[in-house]
Amino acid sequence: MISESAALDSAFMALADPVRRSIIARLSRGPATVNELAEPFAISKQAVSKHIQVLEQAELVTRTRDAQRRPVHLNPAPLEALTAWIDQYRLVREGQFRSLDAVLRSKAAASSDKPKESS
Repeated sequence: MISESAALDSAFMALADPVRRSIIARLSRGPATVNELAEPFAISKQAVSKHIQVLEQAELVTRTRDAQRRPVHLNPAPLEALTAWIDQYRLVREGQFRSLDAVLRSKAAASSDKPKESS
Protein backbone atom coordinates (compact mmCIF):
# COMPACT_ATOMS: atom_id res chain seq x y z
CA MET A 1 0.00 0.00 0.00
CA ILE A 2 1.39 3.40 -0.95
CA SER A 3 1.16 6.39 1.35
CA GLU A 4 -1.75 8.80 1.03
CA SER A 5 0.53 11.55 -0.25
CA ALA A 6 2.14 9.26 -2.84
CA ALA A 7 -1.31 8.04 -3.92
CA LEU A 8 -2.49 11.63 -4.42
CA ASP A 9 0.67 12.49 -6.37
CA SER A 10 0.25 9.43 -8.58
CA ALA A 11 -3.44 10.10 -9.22
CA PHE A 12 -2.95 13.79 -10.04
CA MET A 13 -0.04 12.90 -12.35
CA ALA A 14 -2.18 10.30 -14.11
CA LEU A 15 -5.06 12.76 -14.51
CA ALA A 16 -2.80 15.49 -15.89
CA ASP A 17 -3.15 14.00 -19.37
CA PRO A 18 -6.35 14.78 -21.34
CA VAL A 19 -6.48 11.30 -22.91
CA ARG A 20 -6.39 9.68 -19.48
CA ARG A 21 -9.07 12.06 -18.19
CA SER A 22 -11.22 11.08 -21.19
CA ILE A 23 -10.67 7.41 -20.42
CA ILE A 24 -11.75 7.98 -16.82
CA ALA A 25 -14.84 9.87 -18.03
CA ARG A 26 -15.73 7.00 -20.38
CA LEU A 27 -15.20 4.39 -17.64
CA SER A 28 -17.52 6.34 -15.33
CA ARG A 29 -20.32 5.05 -17.59
CA GLY A 30 -19.18 1.43 -17.24
CA PRO A 31 -16.37 -1.00 -18.05
CA ALA A 32 -14.84 -1.04 -21.53
CA THR A 33 -12.18 -2.90 -23.48
CA VAL A 34 -9.02 -1.27 -24.81
CA ASN A 35 -10.53 -1.34 -28.30
CA GLU A 36 -13.63 0.48 -27.06
CA LEU A 37 -11.54 3.01 -25.16
CA ALA A 38 -9.32 3.61 -28.21
CA GLU A 39 -12.21 4.38 -30.61
CA PRO A 40 -12.51 8.15 -30.05
CA PHE A 41 -8.76 8.82 -30.18
CA ALA A 42 -6.48 9.31 -33.16
CA ILE A 43 -3.75 7.31 -31.43
CA SER A 44 -2.79 3.65 -31.57
CA LYS A 45 -4.28 0.98 -29.33
CA GLN A 46 -0.79 0.49 -27.92
CA ALA A 47 -0.72 4.14 -26.86
CA VAL A 48 -4.12 3.74 -25.22
CA SER A 49 -2.81 0.63 -23.44
CA LYS A 50 0.10 2.68 -22.09
CA HIS A 51 -2.33 5.31 -20.82
CA ILE A 52 -4.32 2.56 -19.12
CA GLN A 53 -1.13 1.25 -17.50
CA VAL A 54 -0.49 4.70 -16.02
CA LEU A 55 -4.06 4.75 -14.68
CA GLU A 56 -3.57 1.24 -13.27
CA GLN A 57 -0.34 2.25 -11.53
CA ALA A 58 -2.25 5.14 -9.96
CA GLU A 59 -4.91 2.58 -8.94
CA LEU A 60 -7.59 4.59 -10.76
CA VAL A 61 -8.57 1.62 -12.94
CA THR A 62 -8.42 -2.15 -12.76
CA ARG A 63 -8.59 -4.88 -15.40
CA THR A 64 -10.41 -8.17 -15.15
CA ARG A 65 -10.55 -11.19 -17.40
CA ASP A 66 -13.86 -12.32 -18.88
CA ALA A 67 -13.08 -15.21 -21.26
CA GLN A 68 -11.29 -13.48 -24.17
CA ARG A 69 -12.19 -9.98 -23.00
CA ARG A 70 -10.10 -7.93 -20.57
CA PRO A 71 -12.41 -5.09 -19.58
CA VAL A 72 -11.07 -2.03 -17.79
CA HIS A 73 -13.04 -0.84 -14.76
CA LEU A 74 -13.03 2.46 -12.93
CA ASN A 75 -11.82 2.25 -9.32
CA PRO A 76 -13.81 5.01 -7.61
CA ALA A 77 -12.03 4.96 -4.21
CA PRO A 78 -8.95 6.93 -5.33
CA LEU A 79 -11.18 9.49 -7.07
CA GLU A 80 -13.13 9.89 -3.84
CA ALA A 81 -9.83 10.46 -2.00
CA LEU A 82 -8.92 13.17 -4.54
CA THR A 83 -12.31 14.80 -4.07
CA ALA A 84 -11.95 14.72 -0.28
CA TRP A 85 -8.49 16.30 -0.50
CA ILE A 86 -9.77 19.06 -2.79
CA ASP A 87 -12.89 19.60 -0.67
CA GLN A 88 -10.88 20.29 2.49
CA TYR A 89 -9.29 23.29 0.79
CA ARG A 90 -12.51 24.34 -0.92
CA LEU A 91 -14.28 24.40 2.47
CA VAL A 92 -11.53 26.58 3.97
CA ARG A 93 -11.86 29.06 1.10
CA GLU A 94 -15.65 29.08 1.31
CA GLY A 95 -15.38 29.87 5.03
CA GLN A 96 -13.04 32.76 4.26
CA PHE A 97 -15.42 34.10 1.60
CA ARG A 98 -18.37 33.85 4.02
CA SER A 99 -16.39 35.85 6.59
CA LEU A 100 -15.54 38.46 3.98
CA ASP A 101 -19.20 38.63 2.91
CA ALA A 102 -20.23 39.21 6.53
CA VAL A 103 -17.69 42.05 6.92
CA LEU A 104 -18.82 43.67 3.67
CA ARG A 105 -22.51 43.36 4.63
CA SER A 106 -21.86 44.95 8.04
CA LYS A 107 -19.91 47.81 6.43
CA ALA A 108 -22.67 48.33 3.85
CA ALA A 109 -25.30 48.32 6.59
CA ALA A 110 -23.27 50.76 8.69
CA SER A 111 -22.83 53.16 5.78
CA SER A 112 -26.53 53.03 4.89
CA ASP A 113 -27.48 53.78 8.51
CA LYS A 114 -25.52 57.06 8.57
CA PRO A 115 -27.67 60.14 8.03
CA LYS A 116 -27.01 61.86 4.74
CA GLU A 117 -25.65 65.37 4.92
CA SER A 118 -27.64 68.00 3.09
CA SER A 119 -25.85 70.49 0.90
